[in-house]
Amino acid sequence: MTAELRADCGSCAGLCCVALAFTASSDFAVDKRVGEPCGNLKQDHRCGIHRDLRQRGYSGCTVYDCFGAGQKVTQETYDGQGWRDDPDRAREMFAVFPVVRQLHELLWYLSEAVELPAAKGMRGELRRALENVARLADGTPQDIAALDVAARRQEVNVLLLRVGELVRAPHGKGKRDRRGADLIGARLKGADLRGANLRGSYLIGADLRGADLRGAELIGADLRDTDLRGADLTGAVFVTQTQVNAARGDEGTRLPPRLARPAHWS
Repeated sequence: MTAELRADCGSCAGLCCVALAFTASSDFAVDKRVGEPCGNLKQDHRCGIHRDLRQRGYSGCTVYDCFGAGQKVTQETYDGQGWRDDPDRAREMFAVFPVVRQLHELLWYLSEAVELPAAKGMRGELRRALENVARLADGTPQDIAALDVAARRQEVNVLLLRVGELVRAPHGKGKRDRRGADLIGARLKGADLRGANLRGSYLIGADLRGADLRGAELIGADLRDTDLRGADLTGAVFVTQTQVNAARGDEGTRLPPRLARPAHWS
């Protein structure tokens, strides 16, 4: 399933370049409204400045990951139909895409959890949850748009909390419980964070060079501009490509095998 949850821009109708809004900032060069095509989007749904996004002020595009929702909505939900020639379909697609993106994020976590040795005793529950979320993502556009995705996220979160506890258990508790902690700009170079609970923590701009994050839980952690050069994240759980893309790393950064090394890392 992991392959289905990786973005395939060549099979998408450029949905993230149209359906989402962004604001002029250090991440984006201009403002853009929901439903307004990015000025760099070409007629064939390709990006006209893809190789130079960061240099042209669109680093936010290099961080974003749709978990494969773009090609799912384009090729399966709408059978390969685009948004350019039908305003009604366009509005519907732009409403469906972010919901499917959230469902695919849940599938990313669940597909990882079901394979974790520590969660062996929960595999039945996790597989059922995985199948239920996948079924929702396969729904009609109308069903997807009407979905209470927050409720589905909460249901899955209950399971993921238990999985995180099981993964971290061998490392002990105490000082490593930093759930939701404000670690913005923290100096954690070389820190022993094995089995740490960093769920929802704020690590923006933190120095984690050479830190040991094996077995740590990073679901929802904000890794924008976090310095991960030389850090070891092997065995860290619930890490996403978006988080890694937002951080800084180098050839010495060790990532979980499900994740790709960002092209912009030095």
